[in-house]
Amino acid sequence: MFKKILIANRGEIAIRIMNTCREMGIQTVAVYSEADRSSLHVRYADEAYLIGPAPSAESYLNLEKIIEVAKKSGAEAIHPGYGFLSENATFSERCKEEGIVFIGPDAYAINTMGDKITARKTMIAAGVPVVPGTTDPITDLDEAVKTIKKIGLPVMIKASAGGGGKGMRMVDKEENIISAVKAAKSEALAAFGNDAVYIEKYINSPHHIEFQILADKHGHCVHLFERECSVQRRHQKVVEETPSPIMTEEVRMEMGKHAVSAALAVNYSGAGTIEFVTDDNLNYFFLEMNTRLQVEHPITEQVVGVDLVKEQIKVALGEPLRFKQEDLSQRGHAIEVRIYAEDPDNNFMPSPGKIQNIHFPLGPGVRHDSYVYNGYEIPIYYDPMISKLVVWGNDRGEAIDRMKRALKIFKISGVKTSIPFLYKIMEATAFKAGKYTTHFIQNHEKELKAEQRCSEECKDIAAVAAFIDYMKLVESKETKNHNGVHVSSNAWKDFGRKKAVGCI
Repeated sequence: MFKKILIANRGEIAIRIMNTCREMGIQTVAVYSEADRSSLHVRYADEAYLIGPAPSAESYLNLEKIIEVAKKSGAEAIHPGYGFLSENATFSERCKEEGIVFIGPDAYAINTMGDKITARKTMIAAGVPVVPGTTDPITDLDEAVKTIKKIGLPVMIKASAGGGGKGMRMVDKEENIISAVKAAKSEALAAFGNDAVYIEKYINSPHHIEFQILADKHGHCVHLFERECSVQRRHQKVVEETPSPIMTEEVRMEMGKHAVSAALAVNYSGAGTIEFVTDDNLNYFFLEMNTRLQVEHPITEQVVGVDLVKEQIKVALGEPLRFKQEDLSQRGHAIEVRIYAEDPDNNFMPSPGKIQNIHFPLGPGVRHDSYVYNGYEIPIYYDPMISKLVVWGNDRGEAIDRMKRALKIFKISGVKTSIPFLYKIMEATAFKAGKYTTHFIQNHEKELKAEQRCSEECKDIAAVAAFIDYMKLVESKETKNHNGVHVSSNAWKDFGRKKAVGCI
């Protein structure tokens, strides 16, 4: 067993990994930027090291500095979490060169599946269905026009090295083809340093369904069933659930087998995700592979009962998988929502700032992965996701009800958050019916943003009412404070006003 693991990440995922390490008796090493000195993951780890200034390029993406800290601290392995260096083949290879275990796949798998064009070719060879399109980069604009006419509109122009919706354009009119290709190439170059793009047929009424896989270093691989990730905004996932409300058992088994085939085709080891696009008739096609732990992995853990981080660590140690496909099953239903510090009423602009008050939801079937606390200053330098709220229910209806209850009592003051927006999603007829596609938010945005439940100034009406009632009681007499010192009713009123607006 490893004695010490360095977590090359920040925020909630760093803490989540540390939790499993503690259960396994493994010491943890945190790294942090100057902007994250007061972050919870720094306090939670057994050791913590400053690695650079606030910008990611100078800290969390500085792989040489992270390897230096791993060697200095005596960490035998590095867990990259998700984002940052998690899908960086150079980082995986450098760890190997330094005798440090990278808790993830090798450089070959990352490179093969990280380049979308190479991944498409690999999947075709493995017999996995892919979206009709090109298998080579677009180099000639006139040829691109001819190819798209042959495939038929609408199509997607996608960056080969892409992710997160960058370098992606949908084209539904012939006159927009050239401008879309140019825009996608330009954005891809800026985001990934690679302007290679390719063409895919656009799937009408698309559903985004992904399969979680686990593979060891002995040639064994299993899938842990699907996650429905179709509630998206600008190609970024907002809500995920499992099982998918549109899935049938027959298609689930078939897609699962293809997901395993995809992983075995690149000799994969560790946890990964095979992503598919599916139409209303459950025709499905390979999209891409995420060669890392996913943000939404907790819902799989809740339904399947497997700690994915623990399995990652065991695989990295060279242990064989402890279960076969027939040992795995789904139980109940789980939903995850991503809570962002952003303002839904202002085009979802990030809302950094100091959290004045926070009240996390509790109760049956609720899991909350976060890194924020009262008084925490949310920095402007990183992704504005501040927590993940996960619920489990015996069935989908109970899971939705539990999520609504949890969101209703989840209070954060001092910054704007997406909580009211997420509550509206849970109430939406199309979501409750399970009949939604990746266009769900786009098609219902006006409904989802209307009539937010509460403004920042009245987030805790019960507390305000209680203070008003209390001030009436002390209006005509002196009262002792908690130290037994007499104070005037005016002082208590001032205290009450401040408390009511979250100042104390």
